[in-house]
Amino acid sequence: MSMSHHRLSAAVVGALLMAGTAAYAQTAGTTVVSAGWFRVMPQSDSVPLRTTNIGGAPVNIVSSGTGAKVEDADTLGLAVSYFFTDNISGELVAGVPPRHKVSGEGKLAPFGVIGSVRQWSPAILAKYHFGTAQQRFRPYVGLGINYTWFTDGKITSTPFSNATFGPGATTTVKADSSWNPVFNIGATYAMTDRWILGLSVSYLPLKTKATLNTRTATGVPVTSETSIKIRPVVTFLTVGYAF
Repeated sequence: MSMSHHRLSAAVVGALLMAGTAAYAQTAGTTVVSAGWFRVMPQSDSVPLRTTNIGGAPVNIVSSGTGAKVEDADTLGLAVSYFFTDNISGELVAGVPPRHKVSGEGKLAPFGVIGSVRQWSPAILAKYHFGTAQQRFRPYVGLGINYTWFTDGKITSTPFSNATFGPGATTTVKADSSWNPVFNIGATYAMTDRWILGLSVSYLPLKTKATLNTRTATGVPVTSETSIKIRPVVTFLTVGYAF
């Protein structure tokens, strides 16, 4: 065989090897922009509602047997990932803030949904992707930090408000913000060298204190509070594009 034939054969073999090990949108230096469906599933429970102030005077009146539960919510999620190496990436993830309904439990259960609140929970994650960049399917584990705050908290049940604070009372709700760790597992599947499907599950040991500021029909200010462990499990189904 001539030298030119050897060179041609080597070139063909090299091209085949490169085709067989094409990187699927997950190599060092790649940025992936994703969007998809967040499902936020709180594993919540709370302590009984406690009145702490009436008309400016401190009190400690516990409404035993009362509780609240934060309901599931769905929303649009967005994420931007950057691969520092073929196996290590960083991700910024956020979403359209979901509105959670809050239902009564225990003695408050007959009132059903008693209020609602909007949750904001952006997070930064570091992820380790198993396998190589040449694999279409790659599982990963992640660890990160989240900052959660709440807006537009309100009581929506008139029967609950009447029974708890008296007819004609008005109440605003404020929940504390907090930093929380994020524990994450998931996997990606590269449909092409640019388009990627992803599914992840995250857990946040989130809790907050909700403060209810009420003004009765006669103008007396009343402050009540409860602590709620929300502890959401969050699934995120995405479609991403790599640059």
